Amino acid sequence: MTTTTTPTAVDAAAVAQAAAALVPSAVPLVVVPCAIADVPASAQAVVATFVGAPSADLVLVAGDVLADVEAAGAAAGTRVEPGDALRPALEAAAGTLGAGVLEHVRTEPVSAVLVPGAEVFALQHEGTAIAWFAVRVRAGQAHAPSTSAVPTQRGSMRMLYDVDMTLTAQIGRTTLPVRQVLDLVPGTVLELDRAAGSPADVMVNGRLIARGEVVVVDEVYGVRITEIVTDDDGR
Repeated sequence: MTTTTTPTAVDAAAVAQAAAALVPSAVPLVVVPCAIADVPASAQAVVATFVGAPSADLVLVAGDVLADVEAAGAAAGTRVEPGDALRPALEAAAGTLGAGVLEHVRTEPVSAVLVPGAEVFALQHEGTAIAWFAVRVRAGQAHAPSTSAVPTQRGSMRMLYDVDMTLTAQIGRTTLPVRQVLDLVPGTVLELDRAAGSPADVMVNGRLIARGEVVVVDEVYGVRITEIVTDDDGR
C-alpha cells in the first residue's frame, strides 16, 4: 500500500505574529498575507530551520530594519550581525510550533528560500511593508495511524533524543528603549520584574519548562529544579 506524505498543518499566521512581535522595528508591525512575488527578489533573508513535529523553515526579510539596527550599533561602536538581531523573532516563531530545536541562523538569497509551498506575510506599518516573514513546513511529517496519541508523540520525538539543547536560567527581565540600551555603562543597575528570592525560570527555545532556585556549586552558579512546568502552565 502506498502512503502519501504531506506536511503537518500549522497556523502560519500565528507563527508570523509571534515573529513580528520581536522584530526590532521602531514601529509596530501588522501581519498581512502576501505573495512570494511581493518580496524583493534581490534581498537577503535570515533563515533558521526548526526541527520538530512539524519541522519548518522560518524566513525573515528585514533589510530596512537591519539597516537601522546596524546604524545604532555602529553609533555605539558595536557591530550587529543580522542573525543576532533577528534570532529572537525566529525563536518566538519557533516557540509556536511546539517541542523541537531551532538550528543555527543563516543568511540566504530570497530566491533560494522562498519557493512554492511557503506561506508569506508582509509585516506592515500603516500599509507599508517594513519586512516579510515566511514559513515553509517540510514534508515527511506524516505518521502511521495509531489508536493511542501517546506512542505517536513519543515516536515523533525519538529522533531528537540525542540532540543537544541549550537551557537558559532567567531570573527576570526588563524592557528598555534602544537609546537607553546604547547608554548602558559599567555600574548601571537594571531593575528586573521579579522580587528577590523568586524562583528562576528555566527556558528551552524561549519556552518555560521548569522553575528553580539559584545555587552555587563549586564556585559555579547552578539551578536546583523545584517545579516542572506543564504545557498549560508554560503557555
